[in-house]
Amino acid sequence: MNSFYTEKELAELGLKKYGKSVLISRKSSIFAPESISIGENVRIDDFCVLSGDITIGSHIHIAAYCGLFGSMGIELHDFSGLSSRVTIYSAMDDFSGNYLVGPNQKEGTTNVQGGLVVVKRYAIIGTNTTVFPNIIINEGAVIGAHSLVNRDVKEWSVNVGSPIRYLSDREKGLLNLI
Repeated sequence: MNSFYTEKELAELGLKKYGKSVLISRKSSIFAPESISIGENVRIDDFCVLSGDITIGSHIHIAAYCGLFGSMGIELHDFSGLSSRVTIYSAMDDFSGNYLVGPNQKEGTTNVQGGLVVVKRYAIIGTNTTVFPNIIINEGAVIGAHSLVNRDVKEWSVNVGSPIRYLSDREKGLLNLI
């Protein structure tokens, strides 16, 4: 037996939908599976957490220890990818000191804000990167390891740092391989 769910087990997870050739580690954690859609040829490795409204396209690898927290929506478009330990938040608490934080607080005492996070085709996010809510990482963009994405990212660009800064343009030769 391998560490990925069988086809029968995938069907029993209760995902909104999923395509062919989907490999999800049994060691991953999936919350609200009825809100998660997965395309074809997708692999989700050990210790990943998927929670909320998440749409994963086709030909995508989500490496070990990634966290996708999609209460306000996350979209990973075809051929995008997440290196290990990437965390994407579509919502965040208000840390100003004027509100309580955390999911266990009484209604009206928190100020959760955010918005849809979109990772477009061919975009790659490097290890240990955090992506804030309401962000678009445009087509072909690369985010280097250990970065903080707190603003939209230009297409076919290379970006690094905390917070990210533009480093250079990215070549498009991979388009000839599709």
